Amino acid sequence: MKIKFYANGGKPKAKAAKKTLTAEAKALGLEVTASGKPDVIISLGGDGTMLRAVHEFPDVPILGLNLGGLGYLSSVGEREFIKALRMLAKDRYSVSERTMLEVRHGDSAAIALNEIAILTGMTGHAAVMDVESLGRAVTRYMADGLVVATPTGSTAYSLAAGGPVLMPDVGVVVMTPLNPHALGARPVVVRDTVRFSVTSRRRANGAHEPLGVYADGEKAFELAADESVEIRRAAITAKLVELDGYDPYEVMARKLGWSGSNVK
Repeated sequence: MKIKFYANGGKPKAKAAKKTLTAEAKALGLEVTASGKPDVIISLGGDGTMLRAVHEFPDVPILGLNLGGLGYLSSVGEREFIKALRMLAKDRYSVSERTMLEVRHGDSAAIALNEIAILTGMTGHAAVMDVESLGRAVTRYMADGLVVATPTGSTAYSLAAGGPVLMPDVGVVVMTPLNPHALGARPVVVRDTVRFSVTSRRRANGAHEPLGVYADGEKAFELAADESVEIRRAAITAKLVELDGYDPYEVMARKLGWSGSNVK
């Protein structure tokens, strides 16, 4: 098997880990390459590093080794690094195809594994957004923004905004408003075959709040008044390596600190 390490250059630990793991990988019979197309990319860093790897190598399976904080995507902890390499060497893994989203504005498009976020600036004013699906009105939000997340991204920005946790293999997306000015505005889960358009509108007094559109945290577009974006399932998927024994419920409990009820 040919592997390539993709390290976060801003983390001193990543450089040291790459050196150590390169030697370990070669001892296990894995071929470590710095060029060409590998069989597996090994991301060394946090979830941000892994997201960058997904965008840079969209057709290569990626295994995330966590050197960051929460590390939900890069769920393999430092104590398990060598074990992970051994499992790769013995083909003890599978590849999970994860849904990605595409956001389109005119002739331009961007894709995201976690979420598409439509956000106001630091003005303190809420934005007005009309959401439609196939020409039908869904709702009008007055809020600080809107997050449309995949199952993979449901444990990131969407969760922090009050959205639900989705299992990785469900064919849905979740739309979560940020600080909506309506008690009835709640996250909505729909099939991932649904296409949405989100249009930036003026407030009742004629004022308009410019909106930034972000794909996995990277700014893709800015919306002026009455401009729209379309959000839909992308034609490509992200390929994430899951080592034998991977359990999304165990990862959820461990990463989110869920330990069950305290009631005796």
